[in-house]
Amino acid sequence: MLNKIPVLETHNVFAGSPLDRCEILRGDSQKIDAMMRASNTRFICIWRTKPLIKPGESLRIQWVNGLMALPLIDAGAAWVFLGIADGRAHFAVDISAEKDPENSGDFAGMGIFPDLRMSAATLDRGDAAIIAQAKPLIDWHSRRTFCSVCGSLTEMRQSGASRVCTNESCKASHFPRTDPVVIMLAIHGDRCLLGRQKIFPPHMYSALAGFVEPGESLEEAVRREIQEESGVPVGEVRYHSSQPWPFPASLMIGCHAMAIDDRIELPGDELEEAVWFEKGLIREALQGKHRDRVWMPPPHAIAHQLIKSWASVD
Repeated sequence: MLNKIPVLETHNVFAGSPLDRCEILRGDSQKIDAMMRASNTRFICIWRTKPLIKPGESLRIQWVNGLMALPLIDAGAAWVFLGIADGRAHFAVDISAEKDPENSGDFAGMGIFPDLRMSAATLDRGDAAIIAQAKPLIDWHSRRTFCSVCGSLTEMRQSGASRVCTNESCKASHFPRTDPVVIMLAIHGDRCLLGRQKIFPPHMYSALAGFVEPGESLEEAVRREIQEESGVPVGEVRYHSSQPWPFPASLMIGCHAMAIDDRIELPGDELEEAVWFEKGLIREALQGKHRDRVWMPPPHAIAHQLIKSWASVD
C-alpha cells in the first residue's frame, strides 16, 4: 500500500552538508575578508564546473589555502562564501582562467578535475554536498556577468550570494535560482512504472521526471508529467524525499504516485518505452540480477531510492 512506503532516513547524495551556511555573515565584508585571510581557511577550486578532487578509494575535495586562492580572487576570479565547519571558514573560487590546471601552473599535481556525474558515486557524502553548493554558485556567477534587465555589467554582493547591476538607473538585484524538478514512481498494485529514453544504456529504466511549471503545485506537476510521458492517470501523490542535483542547479523532488489506470499510451517521443514491472522482479534487479531485462539507476540517484523504498515493502 502507498501509505506504508517508508520515508528515506538517510540523506540522498549531494544533500547533508556539514557546513553552517552562516547567512548572517554574508553582508559583513570585514568579517568575511578576515576569514578569507585566516591561516586555517579552506578554498575549493572549481575549474569549468569541475571541482579539484584528491583521488583515492573515497574521493575527497582537495582543499587549498589562501596563499593559492587569494591571488586569483585579487585578480578578479569569482568566489563564494560557503559556510563554517569546525571553526574554519570555507569558500569556493573559480579557477576557470587556468588553461590546464591538472598538468601545469600552481595546481599541477594537486589532484584531478573529474566529471561530477561520473564521480558522484565515490565521493565522500559530506564533500559531495559541499560541491553541490559550490559548483552551481560559481557556474551562476560565470553566467550572470550582465544584467538581464538592462544589459549592463553586474557586480558580486553578499559574499557571492547575489549580484547587482552597476547601472545607477537600474541597480537590479539578481539571485541564484534552483529549478524544481519532480521525479516520481507511479504505482499500480504490486507494479511500478519505469520508462527509458533513447539515450539510456541498453535495458536501463528509471522513474519519470520533469520540471515544475509556473503556477503549478508539486502534486499537479507529478500528475501532468506522468500523464504527458506515459498516458497513465494518477490520483494520490505522496512526497518521499528530495535531492540537490547540481547539473546545473536543480532540486529533485521525489514522490510516489498512485495510478488510477494501468493503460500506457506514449503520446510523444520523450520516452522510447514505458513498462509496468512486478515488485519481485524489481527486488531482484536491485540486487544486480536480470540485467538483460532491466537495469536500475545507480544508488546515488534519487530514482534508485524511490524504487528501493517501494520495493522494500511487502
